[in-house]
Amino acid sequence: MKFYTFELQTPLGITRRVGVEDKGKLVDVNFVVAYYLYREGFSNPYEIANSIAPPDMISFLQAGEKAIEFLKRAIIDYPEKGERGERISYNFYEVKLLSPIPRPWRIHDFMAIEEHVKNVMKRIPEEWYNIPVAYKGNPDAVIGPDDEVIWPRYTEKLDYELELCAIIGKKGRNVELKRAEEYIFGYSIFNDFSARDIQMREMSVGLGPFKGKDFATAIGPCIVTRDSFNPYNAKMIARVNGEVWSEGYIREMKFDFPYLVHYLSLEEDIFPGDVIGSGTVGKGCGLEINKWLKPGDIVELEVEGIGVLRNKVVRYK
Repeated sequence: MKFYTFELQTPLGITRRVGVEDKGKLVDVNFVVAYYLYREGFSNPYEIANSIAPPDMISFLQAGEKAIEFLKRAIIDYPEKGERGERISYNFYEVKLLSPIPRPWRIHDFMAIEEHVKNVMKRIPEEWYNIPVAYKGNPDAVIGPDDEVIWPRYTEKLDYELELCAIIGKKGRNVELKRAEEYIFGYSIFNDFSARDIQMREMSVGLGPFKGKDFATAIGPCIVTRDSFNPYNAKMIARVNGEVWSEGYIREMKFDFPYLVHYLSLEEDIFPGDVIGSGTVGKGCGLEINKWLKPGDIVELEVEGIGVLRNKVVRYK
């Protein structure tokens, strides 16, 4: 299943909703479950739907497996409009897609692919082979498909990164490795835009990155559930203005996603809506191939089985 967060204009203003793709349409998860409950004879279907299948993505994840169970029943058969006249399904061109997680609970982006590490570091530290390492991203700087990337004034070397991310679906702590995959709801495309010059200056001190990363992280266009997607076999492509700059897979991750979930949960809680980045595929960023983004560039990351995450770079004086 593919899940989206979308935005649309209503008589009461702009609203955000959770949608699921079905037969080429975008189906409102909350309203289709409400209609199903109404059809089954429940006296308060909208109130129950708000609890079972909330219209906010993190709340939907927190609702757990029950939300998916009801949704699977509901999308077998539904009308265009619900009992109160509300729209249940849309054409994709009728709505604006946002990041599927507009504001993640937390972001941890790992550096788990050896070829990328070799290409960007003079020497791989010994500990890289022993423990996963990550930086914490800025949840308030997440952007979605077709959103603009605002060029930071403090950089002259703007870069993209070709990555995948896992979305945590349930709360846990000290998760056993053999059960860690159960905590992954699904996967999305992840592009942590990077101000390379300021990033290198920050990290030369032994901390960071900070301003080198925290201005824009693109996630989207959807979350594909783990039961219908194999992240390690999916071909990944990065294009700039239609030209292929990078291609690869994440199958050579030193630590795979279940291990990252296990490690992250040691002596701390993980939450629905946590985002875990894979790290960049080999030759998956401009730093590795000595190509740099320019104002006006269109950056597209495409992942087989997920879709295309497209963003335009804009520089304001």
